Amino acid sequence: MRQILTGYWGQYRKSLILTPIFVLLETVVTLALPTLMSNIVDKGVATGDRQYIIVCGILMTLLALMSVAAGFISTWNASRASNGFGSNLRQAMYRHIQEFSFADIDRFSTASLITRTTSDVRQLQMAVQMMLRTFIQAPFQLLVAMTIVVTYSWKLALIYMIAVPVLFVGTIAVMTFVDKLFLLVQQKLDAMNADIQENLIAIRVVKAFVRQHYEKQKFKKANDELTRANLRAVGVIIAMSPLATIVLNVVTLCIYWFGGRMVATGEIQSGQLLAVISYLNQIMMSVMMFSMVLMQYTRSRACGKRIAEVLAAVPDIQDKPDAPKRTVARDRGSVEFRNVSFRYSRTGNGEDVLRHISFTAEPGQTVAIVGGTGAGKSSLVNLIPRFYDVSEGAVLVDGVDVRDYRIEDLRAAVGMVLQNNVLFSGTIRENIAWGKADATDEEIIAALKNAQAWDFVSQMPQGLDTYIQQGGTNVSGGQKQRLCIARAMLKHPAILILDDSTSAVDSDTEGRIRASFSRELADTTVLIIAQRISSVVGADKIVVLDEGGVEAVGTHQQLMASSAIYQDIYTSQVEEALSNG
Repeated sequence: MRQILTGYWGQYRKSLILTPIFVLLETVVTLALPTLMSNIVDKGVATGDRQYIIVCGILMTLLALMSVAAGFISTWNASRASNGFGSNLRQAMYRHIQEFSFADIDRFSTASLITRTTSDVRQLQMAVQMMLRTFIQAPFQLLVAMTIVVTYSWKLALIYMIAVPVLFVGTIAVMTFVDKLFLLVQQKLDAMNADIQENLIAIRVVKAFVRQHYEKQKFKKANDELTRANLRAVGVIIAMSPLATIVLNVVTLCIYWFGGRMVATGEIQSGQLLAVISYLNQIMMSVMMFSMVLMQYTRSRACGKRIAEVLAAVPDIQDKPDAPKRTVARDRGSVEFRNVSFRYSRTGNGEDVLRHISFTAEPGQTVAIVGGTGAGKSSLVNLIPRFYDVSEGAVLVDGVDVRDYRIEDLRAAVGMVLQNNVLFSGTIRENIAWGKADATDEEIIAALKNAQAWDFVSQMPQGLDTYIQQGGTNVSGGQKQRLCIARAMLKHPAILILDDSTSAVDSDTEGRIRASFSRELADTTVLIIAQRISSVVGADKIVVLDEGGVEAVGTHQQLMASSAIYQDIYTSQVEEALSNG
């Protein structure tokens, strides 16, 4: 927490320094006003000195204006510093999250990372803004006001000295109890955000299966749990209010009672009693402000722990410190799996998803990977660009273990069309240019033609400037797949991975896309995951996976003669095609 509060001010350090300076100026001026008021009563009104009253009145007016100006400047700088702190902290978290592997993201969950980057940072930012003013103002105002009251009457000051510790003890007791409650609030917020995210991503499925009522009830449960957690935490804080009110009223009554008797006996003047009462308000206000800041700090501390967890998390996949820069040429790009085993569990206690996988894809070869659902096909190809790291064995590119590459160099050589096709908000041009940031329109159009996407893109009113909505919801599944293939082809990678990337296009279109691979990416090593046997019969090598292991490797003809699993897949698809035909 301390490291977070001291490490993310950056260019806002000037405001961080100016804030306490003007807070102190505002406080000093404010503390001078009750004394001037006391002098007006005791020296001006009591003696009928109108000139003294006018001079003191003008001075009080000027000081009040100065207090307003100092307060404005300190508040502005506190707001600027805290917002800048929040901005820098969010930026640091986002940069760090970008370095996470898939396993790291799975460990925290997407919804929790969003909550920590937004809500948690916001709570910490609010606490910082309050602390910048109140942590300076409240103690200073309390001590100076108490000192001034002692100079007027040490007897009345004793009343404050008894009351203030009572409030502080109550505040500390509440802080100790409420800390865990605020941590629970943020966890419930994680759960609610996860429900919202899941529902909005899958909204078409929800509507298709008429599950709106179920989703409403599911959200209501998460929302109610968050509300109850908030109310429990807030309820404990609210308990401070009656305590503070009782103490304040008792102190006020005591001041009036004893102060009135002291005025009557001449032990203190009436103007001084008015000043003591004004300082009473300032002292009690300081205590209340400080208590509020401590409460906000308690909540922000829970948020700070969650933020610190993210910032302290060491990415599961990193460059080796001495990894040299390596470039994979397009006419090389061999891929070798050497006795590879893999499990998703980071602790090593999970079950292996892949077991003792060994095969090689030579430069320029097309290697297909087939197998039943859950055989480990996607897990296998995710090891090549190091989305995950192997548990045992090694994956080699050009004879070099992928863990010895810099991640940026490795992934620059790999093009991927993932099983879940992702398009981003923006134009078609911007989406395709992800494959090559400096690509010309001619290069983009060529990639679209090779991916059999130019026909429908050219028919759109805005062409390349057609806006793609978030998630690509304004294009069909087949169009989305072809746009993603064009993006990967524009990159001209040394290794191209296609994870069931043509499942939504017809066989004729798929055939033309494969022909463009042979023509445009002749030197590229292509790994294809496909459900349709027709997509892989022309591959140089086919790897058949079964329950995480390699059942057979060979060409279509070889596997038809030797692999029972491949024969079953082929036969079932041929029979299905005949029955549909």
